[in-house]
Amino acid sequence: MSDQRQYHIALSAADIQGGADVLLPGDPGRVADLARSLDENAVALGANREYCSWLAHLDGRPVLVCSSGLGAPSTAVAVEELANIGLKRFIRVGTTGAIQPDIDFADIVISKAAVRLEGTSSHYAPMAYPAVASFSLTQRLVAAAERLGVPHHVGITASSDTFWPGQERYDSHSGYVRRAFQGSLAEWRALGVANFEMEAAALFTTCSTFGLEAACLCGVIARRVDSQAVDHDAYPLAAERWQAIIREALVGTRG
Repeated sequence: MSDQRQYHIALSAADIQGGADVLLPGDPGRVADLARSLDENAVALGANREYCSWLAHLDGRPVLVCSSGLGAPSTAVAVEELANIGLKRFIRVGTTGAIQPDIDFADIVISKAAVRLEGTSSHYAPMAYPAVASFSLTQRLVAAAERLGVPHHVGITASSDTFWPGQERYDSHSGYVRRAFQGSLAEWRALGVANFEMEAAALFTTCSTFGLEAACLCGVIARRVDSQAVDHDAYPLAAERWQAIIREALVGTRG
């Protein structure tokens, strides 16, 4: 553990008060609400680049909430520096586009593994190395969702380096998707992949190689079986659901 203030996240070990758990929303704008959902007295620690941090207390212990930014490279930076100051359990909290027909808006997808469609994780382990979530941490999220009766799905996530071509979206500036990605959505659906997002593979791979625990839960705000559009109206319910799952999963966790 380093007592040094980290270059990108601008936090030191003293800031987290001995905490082991960190929640990683991608968007800095989501940090305050997530922290306050755990603790109405949560406090802001600071913001630097894409990394905004708040400290909450839940069940008498500290829980850090720190944005990871968008995509795999900034997520890996966050993991490196958060691990340096003593964090041990990493939970990504975000939004996603579902590609299976049985997954509805505002449902929660809990990732058990990720397809490595990004390049960052290959800097930590060869592509033959699997991007898998921590079994025990993931099971806590699943058990919490089951106790609460929250609609959820446990599956494999595809993590893309891009929002448009890598997820076979044609609503981009050019409308062009490289031949390598044409038909990829249907292929991932046929292989049982649940959803697209941009961070889980890098999170799982880096944490696994560091001997840390990682999990990911995302709320569905796009149903790619119907449309490429994002439904902003689905976000409040999705956020309410993932906040409830996280509270339930983290209460009583020690170590």
